Amino acid sequence: MRAINLITEEVPPLTHSDSGEKTLNWMEEFKVSHLPVLKYGKFVGVVSESDILDKMDPDKTLDELFQHLPRPYVLDSDHIYQVISRISELKLTVIPVLDANENYLGCIPMQHLMLHIANTGSIKENGGILVLEMSSSDYSMAEIGQIIESNDAKILSSYMMSSQDSTNIEITLKINTLELERIIRTFERYDYVIKASYQKGIFEDDMQLKFDALMNYLKL
Repeated sequence: MRAINLITEEVPPLTHSDSGEKTLNWMEEFKVSHLPVLKYGKFVGVVSESDILDKMDPDKTLDELFQHLPRPYVLDSDHIYQVISRISELKLTVIPVLDANENYLGCIPMQHLMLHIANTGSIKENGGILVLEMSSSDYSMAEIGQIIESNDAKILSSYMMSSQDSTNIEITLKINTLELERIIRTFERYDYVIKASYQKGIFEDDMQLKFDALMNYLKL
């Protein structure tokens, strides 16, 4: 999935002649804290809610309030992982999308991106979740996959998280079965540390409730 496929028309861009007051009103209406700004159709940057509030003069135009704006963006050909990384790194609620010639094509709101991720098949599909902890030097997805497949199961998706304060990593696995006991026992025989597991029973209902709550929040 590329950035061009994630663009939505739900959040329009501002123009350089729009006022700070209009900017704040649009941010409230579209439930975002950032908006792209165009000048004569060209992308000039992204304005944030905090930037406007700091100026204390919302009646002025964006041109009058700012000599320069930060220009974060992704290219239309960027992969969804690059979009996620960029929007997370810069703590944006909206990321503009430009083509190779830096023409503005649209934007991707964080809420829209999260809804897209949440609605992917691997996340919505029934299954258990297993969290492994290990040294980064011991990590082998080939071995992890082999252990799971030896128990007649498959990995639907995986996620790796590391910490700057440790050489250990966490691997979160979504597996296409709610019965994880055999898989857990096999991992333990190979001396893997099972940090957490969410499987059939009370966790299933809890995870569904949390998923539904997230979806309701994002649709506000």
